[in-house]
Amino acid sequence: MPLPKLPTQRAALLLAKDYPKAAPRSAGPRAIAAAASAPVHAVDAVDDVVSAKAVAKPKPARRKAEVVALAPLPPASAPAAAAPAVARRNDALDNERASAHPAKHKPVEAVIKSSTSRQADKRGVTKMFVLDTNVLMHDPTSLFRFEEHDVYLPMMTLEELDDHKKGMSEVARNARQVSRTLDALIANIDDDAIEKGIPLAKLGNKDAKGRLFFQTRLQNGPTLPEGLPVGKADNQILGVVRNLETELPGRPIVLVSKDINMRIKARALGLPAEDYFNDHVLEDTDLLYSGIVQLPDDFWNKNGKDMESWQESRNGNSSTFYRVTGPTIPTLLVNQFVYMEPKSGESPFYGQVKELTGKTAVIRTLRDFSHNKNNVWGVTARNREQNFALNLLMDPECDFITLLGQAGTGKTLLALAAGLAQVLETKLYNEIIVTRVTVPVGEDIGFLPGTEEEKMSPWMGAFDDNLEVLNKSDSDGGEWGRAATQDLIRSRIKIKSLNFMRGRTFVNKFLIIDEAQNLTPKQIKTLVTRAGPGTKILCLGNIAQIDTPYLTEGSSGLTYVVDRFKGWQHSGHVTLARGERSRLADHASEVL
Repeated sequence: MPLPKLPTQRAALLLAKDYPKAAPRSAGPRAIAAAASAPVHAVDAVDDVVSAKAVAKPKPARRKAEVVALAPLPPASAPAAAAPAVARRNDALDNERASAHPAKHKPVEAVIKSSTSRQADKRGVTKMFVLDTNVLMHDPTSLFRFEEHDVYLPMMTLEELDDHKKGMSEVARNARQVSRTLDALIANIDDDAIEKGIPLAKLGNKDAKGRLFFQTRLQNGPTLPEGLPVGKADNQILGVVRNLETELPGRPIVLVSKDINMRIKARALGLPAEDYFNDHVLEDTDLLYSGIVQLPDDFWNKNGKDMESWQESRNGNSSTFYRVTGPTIPTLLVNQFVYMEPKSGESPFYGQVKELTGKTAVIRTLRDFSHNKNNVWGVTARNREQNFALNLLMDPECDFITLLGQAGTGKTLLALAAGLAQVLETKLYNEIIVTRVTVPVGEDIGFLPGTEEEKMSPWMGAFDDNLEVLNKSDSDGGEWGRAATQDLIRSRIKIKSLNFMRGRTFVNKFLIIDEAQNLTPKQIKTLVTRAGPGTKILCLGNIAQIDTPYLTEGSSGLTYVVDRFKGWQHSGHVTLARGERSRLADHASEVL
């Protein structure tokens, strides 16, 4: 193999006056255009200027680093050692950025509107959104999510919908639903009405006050830059957006797409483009309901003036109840856990809000599952959050429970232990049903042989591992006793696939949905509505590990149900914070 040729000419150094200056933070399009006319060697500086406009509110430390990186080099008359010093300084900055700890510097999921949308919002002008096909296939109801703004569908979008309508996948079902919705919208109208726009509120969606427009003719106008393939669907949609800007000069036109590359191409061509974020439950997942709140140190002084207390015995357990009234109470939610751990050495207080009326709340003390006498199938709580979770899992009045947490926090072990205790000991439920989304982490290994349970067994390795841990705790019966217990447990646990859940009704079942972060809001609604009388549903997951395409932390079905069910008297949620798997797993989750 021949060696690469070395350059024949020496690298030319630019003079100090040829280096670009750092643009101010409020640099607008003119400043960016001026930077674009700089020498070719200044392309990196232009990219930094553009990124400064695109990133929403960068941290002060990063802002300082960017300004230093854009600083001009010393003049030619300076000593030769000055240039290596600047290079070393820039290398140190790059190394500092590269070595940023991923666990400590979590990327913030921010919803950023295009400049066209922001200017239209300031002027109070309605916009026209051009929808890409993947938006409709991701959310079939997206047509009615744009409030008073208009929606425009290019002909290529309809063509791609037609191509994806066949099959039994979720994408095919969504494509067929969109086609039926469009058919209902254009029914019983004149041809002139299509040209003028169809009211989106025609089908009863009162929030959709805009109109729906179709591409009814070939548009003549400026074409896209040469070199882009004309036959590609994305490029044709981009051409429609550019032609609409020409035909409607005063109207804000915005492309909406879930495809990142599509948005990048649009922005590179000077076309406004945005992500579809109307299905996001939260813009920042750090604001997600945790189910736990720490009471201030002066809570009892401010809210315990006319406090009442009594004891009740429910389900064989005696608990103390407190009725408190004060200004802090309206910030609480029903079934939310409250705790107070005084630093003065006093005993901590752990409670759960059971009733809430205005500024008055009833708080119940918790059962201590960290003590061995209150163990659940041999499992005891190792931290505060696990104790809260076991109080929810063992409460027969709680029908829907969501547990969030990183790997190793004990979600699956606690759920299985509580299920076995209530199925085999108290006989509250007659069966445990386990299901999960079959989304592979790596390459798919293909079809699996056997029955439904045999096909699902490779996906249930986590449950097998936890069952092995639970069986080892039973040391009284010896090997034969453990084998008999394992057979009994296996007979009471059924593994089901999500593909066959529609139309079913579960009565007196303990249903565990694992890896629920990979479910869409529509899929999780299908599962939760399967619950019949006496059924408890558990949703377990980690929203930081989403494998389903187009799903984010803000639009996941798990985030959706946590936000929608908070405050309901028969549901509860706990975010498990501390890992209890092993010191190796805890250290790996911190440094990797």
